[in-house]
Amino acid sequence: MNARIRVDILVAGLGPAGATAAAAAARADRRVLAIDRKRQAGLPVQCAEFVPAMIGPLLEADQTAAVRSSWRQGVRAMHTFVEDDAPHLKEHFPGHMIDRAAFDAALVAAAVAEGAECRFGVGLSSVDTDGTARLSDGRAVEARVIIGADGPRSPVGRAIGQVNRELAETRQITIPLLKPFDATDIFLSARISGGYAWLFPKADRANLGLGIAPEQRHLLKPLLDDLHRQLVAEGRVGRDVLGHTGGAIPVGGMLHPQGEIGRSLVLLAGDAAGLTNPITGAGINPAVISGRLAGLAAAEAVGGTGGACRYAEELEDLFKSSLDRALARRRQLMHVYADGGRPSRDELQRSWIAFPQYWAAA
Repeated sequence: MNARIRVDILVAGLGPAGATAAAAAARADRRVLAIDRKRQAGLPVQCAEFVPAMIGPLLEADQTAAVRSSWRQGVRAMHTFVEDDAPHLKEHFPGHMIDRAAFDAALVAAAVAEGAECRFGVGLSSVDTDGTARLSDGRAVEARVIIGADGPRSPVGRAIGQVNRELAETRQITIPLLKPFDATDIFLSARISGGYAWLFPKADRANLGLGIAPEQRHLLKPLLDDLHRQLVAEGRVGRDVLGHTGGAIPVGGMLHPQGEIGRSLVLLAGDAAGLTNPITGAGINPAVISGRLAGLAAAEAVGGTGGACRYAEELEDLFKSSLDRALARRRQLMHVYADGGRPSRDELQRSWIAFPQYWAAA
């Protein structure tokens, strides 16, 4: 007979959202089990590793400490290249380049320190109609609350009918950086349907990546190789490829982050809740903020104080306006491609946060 355990809160996923949720719930003296299919926190890395600084004050002490411990370089500005034009400079765009594996490991360590049980190499196989969670190691878990922090293709989200149906596909390489700089470089081109390319500095190396609409994923490698060759020719980066990564990013906007399965309340956080920006792909800050709120809401629900009913409202207040604007800009751009056209420079600028057109009324 399979082992059956009972906990207050089960967290699926131990990325930034899940680890932060586990820490917040455990800090409130709830019994928390958090699981992740990965064998080790943050590995393999599937992230561009840039964290904008503008909403840093919303992070709690353990998350701020995780940024500090994983910090690799500061960023002060953004350069945006539209086709072959000279770069547009956004002078004030502060942020941090982090080591994502170290960041995730620090957040997991904080959750463990608070009393959460964190297990790697264990995934969520299914959720029964009564709310019982079946784990890949054969155990069955009865939890008052299940938090889905299990990524863009979240099984927990699917179980309550909340699915990220719009995704972008990404590919990224790590390369030597020959000329250090302190800005994020963004490359917009009509050839990159539904995405953009980036060069993010990280001390003596850089992350060079590209995101694109799924139907154009066959172009990921050739487009990224072309950009790499261009930057090598300019003497900015080396030829060697030090690492590869990639993955899917949700770009369809915010899902409804709350539901029920049998006797269990279900909350979604981070990518599972569709909180990644549909234009920029930024998702680390929304992940840790929503994770903390989910952990607090779950703890309150277990305690019978009804805090969970505010969770969806809190996420909407924090994120919905910016996500809706980004989603509208993305869909405007994708309509151009759908009609068989190619976006103009003005249309590309309208789809990027560095330009005033992006912020203009629709």
